[in-house]
Order: sequence, then C-alpha cells, then structure tokens
Amino acid sequence: MTDAPRPAIAEAVRQRLARRHRAEGRFRAFGVGAIALAIIFLGVLLGTITLQASGAFTNYVITLPVTLERTIADPRGDMSEASLRRGSYNQLIQRAVQSEFPAASSRSDLRELFGLYSGLNAASVMRRVIADPSLVDTTINVTMPANHEVDLYLKGITVDEHISAGSGTIEADSVSGSVALSSDTPAFANAIARIRQQAVSEREVLLTRAARLEAEAANAASRDAREAGLAAARRARDEAARFDAVIDPESRIVLGPRTASLLIRVNGGVVAVSALTPDGREAEGRVLLPLESAEASGSWSEWVIETPAAGRRITDQQAVYARTLEERGMVERRFNTNLFLNADSREPELAGVMGAFIGSVLTMLVTMLLAVPIGVGTAIYLEEFAPKNRLTGFIEVNINNLAAVPSIVFGLLGLAVFINTFGMPRSAPLVGGFVLALMTLPTVIISSRAALRAVPPSIREAALGVGASRTQAVFQHVLPLAMPGILTGSIIGLAQALGETAPLLMIGMVAFVADAPSLGLSGLTQPSTVMPVQVFLWSGASERAFEMRTAAAILVLLTLMIIFNAVAIILRRRFERRW
Repeated sequence: MTDAPRPAIAEAVRQRLARRHRAEGRFRAFGVGAIALAIIFLGVLLGTITLQASGAFTNYVITLPVTLERTIADPRGDMSEASLRRGSYNQLIQRAVQSEFPAASSRSDLRELFGLYSGLNAASVMRRVIADPSLVDTTINVTMPANHEVDLYLKGITVDEHISAGSGTIEADSVSGSVALSSDTPAFANAIARIRQQAVSEREVLLTRAARLEAEAANAASRDAREAGLAAARRARDEAARFDAVIDPESRIVLGPRTASLLIRVNGGVVAVSALTPDGREAEGRVLLPLESAEASGSWSEWVIETPAAGRRITDQQAVYARTLEERGMVERRFNTNLFLNADSREPELAGVMGAFIGSVLTMLVTMLLAVPIGVGTAIYLEEFAPKNRLTGFIEVNINNLAAVPSIVFGLLGLAVFINTFGMPRSAPLVGGFVLALMTLPTVIISSRAALRAVPPSIREAALGVGASRTQAVFQHVLPLAMPGILTGSIIGLAQALGETAPLLMIGMVAFVADAPSLGLSGLTQPSTVMPVQVFLWSGASERAFEMRTAAAILVLLTLMIIFNAVAIILRRRFERRW
C-alpha cells in the first residue's frame, strides 16, 4: 500500500484545526456571553434596589415657630432638669400647628391636623430645652419630619392628583361650613370628565374581577369554595354598580370614598365637592380651608385627587393642610439624616440604621477576634505540625463537614449553649459574635490551610537547611508568604458572616431595639440588632414607607460587603507573591 497523498493529509489537518478553532471561538463567546448576562442581571438588581431606595434618602420636614411657654415647659417652676423633663412639649407643638389653621376646632379636624407629624418629635424639643434652659419663654423654630403618609403623598408615590386652572367664574354662598358653588358656564365640566373616566376604569376592574371569581367558582371542587367565590363576585358587582350613577351623563354626580375627590381652590380657601350637577354649573361641598370672601371669582383652580379615599391613607383634609404649609414655606424636602443617625423606630419617618450598624460593628469585632486567631492557629497546627494519623484525619473531615452545615444550626447551638447553659444575655453583640465565630471558623481554617499549602516546599527546606527550627521556619518564612491568602480567606469569611440572618434570629437579635448600643465594652452586652436582621424586620412592616427604607438598608449592607471584599482584594495584591 502507498501512503495517502500529502495534500489530502494537509487538508485533513487544516479541517481539524478549523473545527478546533471554531470550538474555541464558541467557548470564548459563551464565556463572554455568560459574563455579560451576569453583569446585566447585577445591573438590573442594583438598579431596582437603588430606584426603590431613592425616596428614602430624602424626606419632607415641617418647620414651625414654637413658643415655649413656661407654665407648660416648666410645670414645677424651678427650671430644674426634672421639671423640664415633665414638660408637655407635644402640647406646645400642637398649639403651634393649630395657630396656622385656627378654623380647625373639631375633634376630627384636630386629629387630622396633628396627624401631619409624629408625636415622638416632642422628645427632640425636650432635649433642646434641657441643653439650653434659657430657651424657655422664647419662640424657636422646630424642624421635624412629616408623617410618613404625608411624606409619601408629597413625593407623589401613593396618590395620583391633577391640578389645573379653572375656566369661567364661580361664586360661593359661604366662607365656611357647607357651601354651594355656582357658575354661569359649565365650569366643572373638565373635572366631571376626569371623574367619570376614573369611574369607568374602576368599574371595568370590578367587573373583570367579578367575572374571574365567577369562573373560578364554577370550577371549584367544593360547595363551600363555590359559594364563597360567588359571594365575592356579587360584592364586586355591587361595588361596580355604585359607579353607574357617576358614569350616567344625565344623573347628578355624588362623590364618595370610592370615587375621585374634587377640591376647588378659590378665594384663598379650599372646598371639597360632594355633589355636582350633570351640566357642570353647580356644586355642593364643605369647606376644608376657609375662604377669604364669598364674592364671585374668575381666578380659581380644580384639584382632582384621582386615587379614591378608600385606596389611600391620607385624607383630603390632610392633603389640604400639607399643601398649604408647603405654599407658606413651612414644608420642604431635605436629605434624610434620620435614616443614618437614628436607631429603629415604629414610625418610619424616624427610623434609621444607626443602631443596626453599630450592632453589626460590635458583632463583627467579636467574630473577628475569635474566629481569625483560632482559625489561623488551627490551620497552622494541622498543616505544619500535626501528625498525619486517623485522629487528624477525623478532625479534618469534621471541619469540612462543618463548613457545609446550615447557618441556622449554629444559631440553635448558640441558643442552647451560650444563652440557656451559660446564661449570656439575649440579643447582645457578644453572643452574636460567638455564634458567627463558630460559623466562620471552618471557612477560616480551610482557606488558611490552602494558603499555607500553596507556599512552595523549597521555602521550608531552605529555612531548615540554614539551621532554623520548625517553628522558626513556619512563623518567620512560611506564614508571611501565606498571609495574603489567609487575610483574603478570613475577610471573605467575615463578609459572609456579616450578611447572616438565620443564626442571629435564634438568639433574639430580631427584637425591636429603639436605642443604639454604646461603642464600647458595655455595648457588647446591650440589646442590639444587625443590618441583615434590620432589613428582615423592615421588610415585614405594614407601612409602605418601610419598603423604601428596606431598600436603603440593603444598599448600606451591600456597601459594607463591598468594603470588606475590596479590603481583601487590596491585601492580596499588596502581599501577593508569584512563584
């Protein structure tokens, strides 16, 4: 037989090389695509969190001139600290707010007026007076965050509204109480059109829901489920029927809690319309802000709050109060310092991450002081000094197994040993640090052993060859060269512990803590929480304002994680040695 022609062999080789190059090109393309996809997902995640948290970094504040009357601020009359602490500062703030709206005299009006802010703001006024008793009998400007519902409303998050200039001339028959508005032209036609459009949309939503519930009831497996579904469908159709009169162009429009609200701003006051004639020439309502006069005016505006009162937690009256204070320059949007300087609070506008941040710092300090020295020492002994026998093999297997144990198991261990057996305080950074140290130890040991194993044996042999002892060779030659890997593994382990929640829930760090622990040894035994648990608590809160603060707390936690990992990268590059 003769050899195959050389051109044929060369062609086969070229084809194989071409297939290999195409395969390598596809592999590189898949790798680049995977990285690009991961970056896109990361960008979407961070962008979503940042967008949701943006509203939490600013808040609306109310600034009022508060007169510190001596009889109220100093009930005992001796200007002592004990007497100043007994002062009714909330009453002083209420008087300052009421002076801006003298017409608010009924119990319901005052309740809505005082709901513009939190009563807890009185504590800050008390602290100012105690720090400077000379403020008594003077008038000071008190700046306090607005109630979270008012804040969300002013940011346009919870309420859809539309304000437009009115056309034509309208006249009121009263400046307070119930009032009738009239016009020679269909002045309210535009508002009627918007209200009817909103009513049509609501009606369609209810009818669609009723049809879906009826379809689900028809396919229900049990009689009880079928009857419950039909009952819910009937309720939805009954609610939809209430919009029929609003939609009918020939019927008198009656506004209620399930329809849009129409407010008329005229002659320096505000009227909440309760009924409209179909031609848009007459309206009835009640005065929310007293009119300066009942004369006919061609300068007025219609204020349509499209979100029904039943679907929001701020009333028409509170919206009028908030907008009026904003027009008077008493309400402005500022950077939310409370988010970073306050501890947790039941009131979203006063809640902050400072308590959780300090708790995380103290907890991680305990974790670092326990896990790193013990873990590195264990790794050095097992890798450099321990004999290779069944006992050390058993220890190594258990260390590897502990690294895979769910974190909540360590929380159960901490609850049983540290709290129930040794009686250590619950919800304290000291106990949290012990639990996280146990969880972090396997990671530190494994990473430290890997770093020690990566040092070339020639380093040890050279040190021993010039007369160094085994201990000198390890601590003076091997350990410094392995330090970058040890530090990197330790910091990554601590960063993982920083984001843990489950083990800390078991030892009580999920409790509500209104005061931040002190930055000292005493703070280690004080009740506290940590950033991941704070995120968990806020995510389960019912108030919508906590949604933004949850996202903001996540950003703070991510920032801490990024700092930890950046330190690890810097240390590795600073001490890295190439062999």
